[in-house]
Amino acid sequence: MNGYIVNYENMGGHYLKLNDIGAYKIAFRLSNYVWDEVVQWSHFQKETVGKQFVRAVDSIAANLAEGFGRYNKKDRIKFYRYALGSQKESLNWNEVSKARGLFTQEKYNFIYKELQLLPREIYFLIRYTEEKLTM
Repeated sequence: MNGYIVNYENMGGHYLKLNDIGAYKIAFRLSNYVWDEVVQWSHFQKETVGKQFVRAVDSIAANLAEGFGRYNKKDRIKFYRYALGSQKESLNWNEVSKARGLFTQEKYNFIYKELQLLPREIYFLIRYTEEKLTM
């Protein structure tokens, strides 16, 4: 266990909040990390790779948030699956950034590791939504 998965069964009777969701915490933190790196790149690097990388990684947290705000489980799950697609796209842009010398091996490894945590977290959220929500 990576320490992020929230045991929704034991939420102590309070309503689940977006910031209680492990996948959202990882995605939000990672999107800010990528932003902080990309803003330091040259204009050309930002315009070609940077904007697309930032949009892809931002989209993970944004889709999780949008899904969380939906009122039926079918809509929620649809957005959680969009987040999975954005995770895959972010993996691509991380590879491109490394191949083009925009990231050190250390930065690439950090982003890669964080991105690898997300599918398990998101699938857990999907399962929880399927099993626990009535609509």
